[in-house]
Amino acid sequence: MTTDERAGAPAARLSTSETWRALYRHFRPHRWAVALGAAFTLVGAASALAQPLAAKALVDRLGGGGSITGILVLLTALVVLGTAVESVGAYILARTAESVVLTARRTLIGRLLRLRLPEMERAQPGDLMSRVTSDTTLLRSVTTQSVVSAGTGGLSLLATIALMGVMDPVLLGVTLGVIVLVVGATALVMPRIAQATKRSQEAVGEMSTVLERAFGAFRTVKASGAEDRETAVVEDAARRAWRHGLRSAKWEAVAWSSVGLAVQVSFLAVLGIGGARVASGAIPVSTLVAFLLFLFYLIEPISELMEAATQYQVGSAAIARIQEAERLETETLTAPSGTGSGPAAVVFEDVTFHYRDDLPPVHQGVSFTVPGAGTTAFVGPSGAGKTTVFGLIERFYEATGGRVLVDGKDVRDWPLADLRASIGYVEQDAPVLAGTLRENLVFGAPDADDEQITQVLVRARLDALVERLPDGLETVVGHRGSKLSGGERQRVAIARALLRRPRLLLLDEATSQLDAVNEMALRDMVAEVSREVTVLVVAHRLSTVTLADRIVVMDAGKVRAVGSHHELMAADPLYGELAATQFLASAPRASSDAP
Repeated sequence: MTTDERAGAPAARLSTSETWRALYRHFRPHRWAVALGAAFTLVGAASALAQPLAAKALVDRLGGGGSITGILVLLTALVVLGTAVESVGAYILARTAESVVLTARRTLIGRLLRLRLPEMERAQPGDLMSRVTSDTTLLRSVTTQSVVSAGTGGLSLLATIALMGVMDPVLLGVTLGVIVLVVGATALVMPRIAQATKRSQEAVGEMSTVLERAFGAFRTVKASGAEDRETAVVEDAARRAWRHGLRSAKWEAVAWSSVGLAVQVSFLAVLGIGGARVASGAIPVSTLVAFLLFLFYLIEPISELMEAATQYQVGSAAIARIQEAERLETETLTAPSGTGSGPAAVVFEDVTFHYRDDLPPVHQGVSFTVPGAGTTAFVGPSGAGKTTVFGLIERFYEATGGRVLVDGKDVRDWPLADLRASIGYVEQDAPVLAGTLRENLVFGAPDADDEQITQVLVRARLDALVERLPDGLETVVGHRGSKLSGGERQRVAIARALLRRPRLLLLDEATSQLDAVNEMALRDMVAEVSREVTVLVVAHRLSTVTLADRIVVMDAGKVRAVGSHHELMAADPLYGELAATQFLASAPRASSDAP
């Protein structure tokens, strides 16, 4: 299976050996706690097995006319001890199960947040969220209850059968004959449970994906009157999860009812045949009483084994989905060791790039040089590959051919943390995260102090906004910054980038939502910053372009020309056309800067 298929398609079912290896990997850090819980469970099971023997002694004592006080005290002690010990064991296992889930979630979240950008773009975020939440929850039962139940249930079953065989091999043969017949038939439904559970989990992942899409574009959904349509899509996924859940429940009900049927039929058979053996004098009545009690106690280990098998079938589907997420390619990040000082130089040497092999190339031999400091603007029609330049510098993507150099060093040779620590990046849609304004500002520079924050607020023209907000920097900005205007979100993103004190500042349409006053102020700020920082900007506004030290004109994945505004107006027809049409759309708002 390819990475593309893993990210977007349902998880493939793992083989039994792969499932057990993955299961042990989750189980291993907690093996001693599980062993302790299992030990308590076994002690509880042993005390339960001793109770039929005490009951037999009680019946024999009644038949002989002896005192039964001691036996009653022993029987009571066994009941209380067994209950108490099993309760402690159950708590230890439940606590360990929660720890298994926590560890799995931490590991998976750590991996998902380090995914390479192409992997995330191919994946469905909602489905990945489902694997972190819903699928890891299923580990709770399969890694502890299933494993422990299989072990303790199996030992209890063997011990019970051994004691029943000692009491009367004939009745034991009757019991095993019925149980093996019914339980053997039940085993046939286990694969159906696993299949139904896997499909149900996949449907839950689809539901999460649709909800994530709708919540991420909530205003668009409302403005388009699409609430009912989006609701129908979510409900369709929910119905599929419901249908597969019912199918799983149906087969689980068949499995559990078969266990009850096996015990009841065994009871009737033992009662009939055992009664005949008591009447014939083959066994005393106390043996029949004890055997019947053992038969009832046999329900628990059989149930545990059935529960273990059921949970394994359910959990194996979840483990397969978690394994698929863990196989996605991640980046290797270490703590920054040093980013150098001064403006960074950027060079593209005959760079080629395409997002996937089946897609046309985005860059076809792109070459340009940006010396340290100053502002370089990238212009060109939509789809020319301007934003991709920033993605290659940040190493969100790897160039297919050629080299991308920062300070004369191939970006692939930079420690990734050092490379990104030297860059401030403002994305095209200027995302703002849910939380407070302060949390957004220091997102890329968590150690920034109040003085640095204040300086950046002034430079990004956010100081007046902070003064108006009810809680200042501690004001909650809402989901994706919904309580801020588009221009305010852009300024927050710019301030966040500047607070990192970058050597290289990447601005992707950073002024598209600013009014004329704030745009002019931001231009002045960029001009000031560019004296000590290398600024690369993707721009469509004429005012931004004309102030650049150099302009790179791109078209169809190639660099057409490099020069100043006046040079390009005279030498490059495409640039002249852009200046006369696309750029001039914003010229009236900054006419004083137009040539």
